[in-house]
Amino acid sequence: MREAAFRAYFEDQHDSFSRLAYLLTGDVSVADDLAADALTEVWRHWDRVVAAEHPAAYGRGIVTNLARQWVRRQQRERLRLLEPFRRAPESDIPAVLDVRSALRRLPHRRRACVVLRYAFDLSEREVAGILGISVGAVKSSTSRGAKQLTGLLGGDTTLIDGWETAQ
Repeated sequence: MREAAFRAYFEDQHDSFSRLAYLLTGDVSVADDLAADALTEVWRHWDRVVAAEHPAAYGRGIVTNLARQWVRRQQRERLRLLEPFRRAPESDIPAVLDVRSALRRLPHRRRACVVLRYAFDLSEREVAGILGISVGAVKSSTSRGAKQLTGLLGGDTTLIDGWETAQ
């Protein structure tokens, strides 16, 4: 019975977990690995998963956490490799940040919300379903992430019809 229920969960969620992992990491092979790791964790904690109000959201939470850990490991590794080549920052020369490096500086949830909403043009409800959070949390994280991203890129914000937006 347990195996059959898990098999059905696996078949329903594997592609969704892989897509989510890809959106959060940008790497297809890593996404497949993270989806497999997440499903392994789901199996290990199957009793908690089936007891959860939203079992799919429980699994998406695992994928999100695994992706966050992977991104952090990659960042630490890059910093370690670049350490010998680092120069002291020159305060009179403004730093040039591209969108990718600015996105990496956002907290994970904000980055995920901004990417899913703007890069993939998903609705707030779709983003909430993918990340397993409320629509209100998506709105808040997206707004704060966009504002933080604007600040990181040195842009201004302007009020348009009562909404603060990045230009």
